[in-house]
Amino acid sequence: MAGERGAKPVTVLDAPSNLGLTPPTAGAVPGCAKAPGALRDHDLLARLDAHDAGCVVPPRYDPGEWAPGDGVNQADQVADYAVKLAERLAPLLADDAFPVLLGGDCSILLGSALALRRRGAEDGARYGLVFIDGHTDFRHPGNADYVGAAGGEELALVTGRGDARLTNIDGLKPYLRESDIVVLGIRDDDAYRMDITAAGIPHRTVPVLRAEGMPRTAAWAASLLSDTAGFWVHLDTDVLDPTVLPAVDAPSDGGIGYGELEHLLADLVAVPGCLGIEVTVFDPDYDPDGSFAGELVDALVAGLRPRWDRRPAPGQPEAAAEPAGRSTPLAAGSGNRHATITVALAAPPAADGAVSRRSTGLGWPRDEPVAEPGIGVSSRLGWPE
Repeated sequence: MAGERGAKPVTVLDAPSNLGLTPPTAGAVPGCAKAPGALRDHDLLARLDAHDAGCVVPPRYDPGEWAPGDGVNQADQVADYAVKLAERLAPLLADDAFPVLLGGDCSILLGSALALRRRGAEDGARYGLVFIDGHTDFRHPGNADYVGAAGGEELALVTGRGDARLTNIDGLKPYLRESDIVVLGIRDDDAYRMDITAAGIPHRTVPVLRAEGMPRTAAWAASLLSDTAGFWVHLDTDVLDPTVLPAVDAPSDGGIGYGELEHLLADLVAVPGCLGIEVTVFDPDYDPDGSFAGELVDALVAGLRPRWDRRPAPGQPEAAAEPAGRSTPLAAGSGNRHATITVALAAPPAADGAVSRRSTGLGWPRDEPVAEPGIGVSSRLGWPE
């Protein structure tokens, strides 16, 4: 039976919304709404030993005559979908499931955050967010000439900045407090990095993640959220470097690799207070043969291992394994994906002891970051070019 190995059964819910993106070209529709199907095609549910909670069907994508300067594109539809998503998540959280929400664009965070805010209003508690993303997504009318795409503004929106139709559903503004959010994986040159610093949102850029290491970063994030009643994980796949995963809607050089992501996720979801995770912005339109989807599924299965497999870790009496008949994503030689090579972190603090890590395909750990060209893909997040 699904979920027998874990106290909280993994439950997959599709959120195939692309309402938070602007059209890639005139009359075209962004492809990230296809992501849940692409990931399911690679046996994600079976490999996670997960329950299937179905799909929250979004409204039709139709920006109409929207143009930059007209406010948030399809704001009413984004708000309506956030309510529907929150209503579907609420019973999963109440039943003590571990939701894995498959987006879709980053505006689905509004639904997750609204679900947590409603839950907090009922039980008098606060909930937190670990925001793993290649961008801050903190654009709002107070720091930008215009707003346009909720999928590039969701962190601002869930903290109460922006269009009231999106920030104040049910009169619950803000859905999350700045001090209850931790941002991981942004680039040093992010346009709104100083804004989240001024807002009191702690963050670590990719170079800091590598310098500190994934276990210590996860422990740091969890400690900052230790006075909340639990935290949600937002994973925008553009946190990965485009040399590893170019099939995203806003690729940005200088990201992390698969091995780093797997270890960061595993250390976060192993925290008892981790309530669930959403996965966003993977775009199958840039993955015609499905190979990137397969690699991403491998990484998600490995990263979520503490939730689907609670047996003893390797080196203890019984080694962890995937459900019978499934390949293990930690094995070397998975197509073009990174090889499994064990390396040691240089000079870890004595208190932490020795830490072993695999390579990421980017040659991590490195002394200095190395810029590598990615595959150019236009951004759908409505940022000024």
